[in-house]
Amino acid sequence: MSLQETYKKKIAPELQKEFDIKNINAVPAIKQITVNVGLGIGLKEAKYLETAENTLRRITGQQPVKTKARKSIANFKIRQGNVVGMKVTLRGPRMWDFLDKLINVTFARIRDFRGLSPKSFDAQGNYSVGFSEHIAFPEIRSDEIEVIHGLQVNIETTAKNSEQAKSLLTHLGFPFKKA
Repeated sequence: MSLQETYKKKIAPELQKEFDIKNINAVPAIKQITVNVGLGIGLKEAKYLETAENTLRRITGQQPVKTKARKSIANFKIRQGNVVGMKVTLRGPRMWDFLDKLINVTFARIRDFRGLSPKSFDAQGNYSVGFSEHIAFPEIRSDEIEVIHGLQVNIETTAKNSEQAKSLLTHLGFPFKKA
């Protein structure tokens, strides 16, 4: 059974009881997942830009969108309109497939992994997790890596607060540290 089916058949009814929600459509759900890479030190290197783009394409199965600087910052040598990052927004079946892979494969491949921080929720119930190395994802083969970079995964939920969002992600199988 896929993660999406498990959510609909088991997790949503459990959350409905847990938070005493009358309407099943008001139960917290995953809205979208955004995966992004900030280019940082690789702004001037074409190889870094190309590597980040290929990484995002392989990990998510979608073409990344280049994000541009909104204003110039002299100290960082950034001009307005420069490409400063890349992102991919996942929704629907691709989002559920990515989430399943993230929970069951990627977290297990992280070196010295001791669980996710329960403090990475915002007030609206969204969760962010950062990876210092992109090699934790199964699509990336370690023998063909030239540049290692980090990436950020943001999970946007329909939860009203961080408590509901944490319960949703815990039911889905996110390995949180004990507080």
